[in-house]
Order: sequence, then C-alpha cells, then structure tokens
Amino acid sequence: MTHIPFRMCVACREMKPVSELIRVVAAKDSDIAELDIHKKKFGRGAYMCAKLECIKKAEKKRCLERHLKCKNAAELYSRAEELL
Repeated sequence: MTHIPFRMCVACREMKPVSELIRVVAAKDSDIAELDIHKKKFGRGAYMCAKLECIKKAEKKRCLERHLKCKNAAELYSRAEELL
C-alpha cells in the first residue's frame, strides 16, 4: 500500500490528491511564479484543481497573488487554462 499525498486547492479549499492538482511555484528571492508541470521544482508552492471553475475562482479571489506574492499571476491563470 502506497501513501498518496493530498494538498488543498487555493480556490475551493478542498483536499485532493496531488495528481489531480496544478502546482504553481515561486522561487524564494523572486516575485515571479511559474507552473510546475512535473511537481518537482524547488520553492514555495500553491495548488489549484485542474478544473476551469477553480482556475476562474482563484483568479477572481486573487489566490496566487496572496499565497505566493507574485506579480505575473494573470499569465499563470491563462497558462493553466491552456493546460486543460
């Protein structure tokens, strides 16, 4: 039996397996964040459900801006939508 890690979506606040989420990571000294497709990059991370509703809700509530203190969040929301 293997352990399945769960993380919370910043928009809907539901706990889900990491495989169902999109990870966004911000480097420690930078105010620029990026999507982490392989979930291996170093830095502070935030997770969103891989659903259009959650991405729109996170954009409306400015979740990535608050959690990661990044300035390029609008670009991240649009790139996350393209991934779907």
